[in-house]
Amino acid sequence: MKAFEGISPSDQSRTELIDLPPPVLSSRVSVEEALRSRRSLRNFRRSPLSLTEAGQLLWAGQGVTHPAGYRTAPSAGALYPLEIFLAVGEVEGLGPGSYRYLPGFHRLQAVGEGDRRKAVAAAAWDQDWICASSAILAFAAVLERTRQKYGARAERYVTIEIGHATQNVHLQAETLALGTVVVGAFHDDRARDAIGARADEVVLALMPVGRR
Repeated sequence: MKAFEGISPSDQSRTELIDLPPPVLSSRVSVEEALRSRRSLRNFRRSPLSLTEAGQLLWAGQGVTHPAGYRTAPSAGALYPLEIFLAVGEVEGLGPGSYRYLPGFHRLQAVGEGDRRKAVAAAAWDQDWICASSAILAFAAVLERTRQKYGARAERYVTIEIGHATQNVHLQAETLALGTVVVGAFHDDRARDAIGARADEVVLALMPVGRR
């Protein structure tokens, strides 16, 4: 298992890592109920998420579920090109800023200070409703991880993978009585800068999250 996904060896010793509460592995909402009630939501109440809720959503998207490093979403060749960032506006226990999710340890790594919601909304063709979300999950991909094995098929496989991961987050949000939607309309470079991703990370989807 890669212990420090997304962190170069030179950064490991000086990177502040934030532990997330352990993921909850059962709920009163069945898969069938979550599938039936899942809807895209763009209207949110002004209310913070708990750290447990934020961690649960991140785990649903890319959490580790097996000692061999397998995750909640399938990946071609188990290469896991996806990286999730959390742009925090209102999450209890986290200051406003951008954080990278580290699936290996179920932790966060701070990558940028300050509330990024307005910058993300501006990057997303000025969709101002995004600013009302409590936080934004941003999915990016390092395509080279998949290209090294699958070559030209990599983009297709990564596209399939992002669908798996975002649907996981959608269904998890249903179990938490939260709302979200997948946003795919944005300026790629501006979205990458807004969430603090690296130059080799391609932003594929944004998921603003808040209370219904």
